Amino acid sequence: MFRTLMLVASIGALGAPVMAQTTNIAGGAAGADMSLEAISPESEAVSVGLAGDSPADIARFLLASGAGGGQISPDGSQIAFSSRVTGINQLWIVEAEGGQPRQLTFGNGITFFRWAPDGSGLLYGADNDGNERPAYYMISADGRREFLALAATENGFRSFGDFAGDANTIVYASTERNGLDFDVYLAEIDGAEPQILFEGVFGYFARTVAPSGEKVIVTETVGEDSDNLYLLRLTNGEIYPISTPEPRANHGDGGFAWRQDGSGFYLATNRDREFSALSFYDMASGEIQTIAAADADAGNVSLCGEDDRWVVWTTNHDGFSQLNAMERVSGDRLDVPDLPEGVYGVDCSTSSSRVALTINGWRTPGALRVWDMDSGEVFESFNPNLAGLDARRLVRPESVRITARDGVELQGLLYLPEGASAANPAPLLMEVHGGPTAQSRASWDAIVQYHVNRGVAVFEPNVRGSTGFGRTYTTLDDQENRLDSIRDLVDMLAHFEGDARIDASRAAVSGGSYGGYAVNAVLANFPGHFIAGVSRYGVADWVTALEVASPALKAADRIEYGDITEQRWQDFYTEQSPIRQADQIDVPVLYSHGVMDPRIDIAETEVMVRTLRENGIDAPYIRIPDEGHGWRKLSNQLFYYRRQAEFIEQQLGVSADD
Repeated sequence: MFRTLMLVASIGALGAPVMAQTTNIAGGAAGADMSLEAISPESEAVSVGLAGDSPADIARFLLASGAGGGQISPDGSQIAFSSRVTGINQLWIVEAEGGQPRQLTFGNGITFFRWAPDGSGLLYGADNDGNERPAYYMISADGRREFLALAATENGFRSFGDFAGDANTIVYASTERNGLDFDVYLAEIDGAEPQILFEGVFGYFARTVAPSGEKVIVTETVGEDSDNLYLLRLTNGEIYPISTPEPRANHGDGGFAWRQDGSGFYLATNRDREFSALSFYDMASGEIQTIAAADADAGNVSLCGEDDRWVVWTTNHDGFSQLNAMERVSGDRLDVPDLPEGVYGVDCSTSSSRVALTINGWRTPGALRVWDMDSGEVFESFNPNLAGLDARRLVRPESVRITARDGVELQGLLYLPEGASAANPAPLLMEVHGGPTAQSRASWDAIVQYHVNRGVAVFEPNVRGSTGFGRTYTTLDDQENRLDSIRDLVDMLAHFEGDARIDASRAAVSGGSYGGYAVNAVLANFPGHFIAGVSRYGVADWVTALEVASPALKAADRIEYGDITEQRWQDFYTEQSPIRQADQIDVPVLYSHGVMDPRIDIAETEVMVRTLRENGIDAPYIRIPDEGHGWRKLSNQLFYYRRQAEFIEQQLGVSADD
């Protein structure tokens, strides 16, 4: 429901609380109580420590940065990517063979980008301080020409789909008709009035347009983990189903890749199986054919080269990506290049033999590689900046399997400090992902690596309901089973009581968004296990959260949580919401929230803070005026995460001299 933004950072010591001097902002949360004592960002010197210091200052980890979401130009000559090296996520471009990157955007930060079909420029989105109501802009590939392609609207939650045949027409989904339902729009980016092609109910999203420009793939949200699949004619708005299976299945998470002749498209789907398989939808027969399957989810499906010569995709093995490639016609597998471990993104050029690979790994905060599939050559297009960190001190996660009390096998990633042993056991931080249908993976996490470098073990649990472990596993926390996934955190902690390398008596739990809910829930429902918590912009009142959820989430919520308009779910979540269980929390909790959050009302966090304080429980509170659902700006990341780290170290008894 609540997609967590995996961001980084903070600077300065936990000092006297500072009252935030802000007012409610249009588009942000309505419930901020400015009389509640809170810490807010303020100007302060940024000290990063000396290079080679051991342990390294947290700012070094937070300032380590690289490339995100690399996309190759249609001719294979350039790579566009996002980077927050300036402190705000901006659009950059670099030659495929490598060289000096060039910054293209300089505004409030981008939310997405996409190459125009002719490679002349890129379309990108930008919103206002995280309010998730973006405007669209076009910028030339040389950065010299830029114009507003589509203005933001008050009700305009948007989800970009694709260019529709040429560089002047786009298709996207938006709620601007009624502020509730996502409709599919067609728009000319010359200022003409956008046209509604299809009026949706809850969540219908335009995805990838056929090469002819006549059809677009549309997905309908069916629970957090699933969707129905349709084709929509752009000429007349006629829509017809491709796959609407029972039980539900996922078709869209792995992407779509049309054959250039329009005969069909490749996708990853778990229809009729546990794990998503590389598949092909044949337009002539109307059937979905399985091409390659494994006991791991396929994703990043791409077609490369002229005449769709190669198919490239990834598989997800306990959070680590594996790259796969084959000749489309013969089915022969290719030897793929050696790449750093982590999570991979794939983007192909359709007119050259090059594929762009974005690598986000436990010691690689965003590298770009270009693989020429014809010659076998690999170009180091862009390497990340480790901000002076010693890469040898970064810790590789180990996959841990744990059996819950009811027999369900759970999984998570354990980062263990060097030297942890029975003679020197490490305290534990359990960092819960958002979603809930998300997955902790072996990607770069500055805060994790900082704590491990300081002697704290970090465990990232994939409780039941997480993705990556089969379709059945993802459904095990649905509706009445919500607390089963919360109980998993306790069972996982119990597992580490038998690991001599870890001091499970010194364990804290942390999370953002849905992970913030998990922190509230486990501390309230299972007291006596964790000695502290950190809840960032988390759910406290499920009734309110489900009633006011952003339109993109409502369709998924009905299956994941139940229909909140029904009395039985009103009653269930009235009882099960942490906001009504806060009296049961008896350990210190650090809370934080962004004033502009359009997903979870800031008032939910503030009720938790007030209740704990009234009960004499330490509940420091950080309020960020110019952020939404997560911290996008480096300045706010630096401000917040240093304070979070200091709180955790204080609670776990980690000395500054350790």
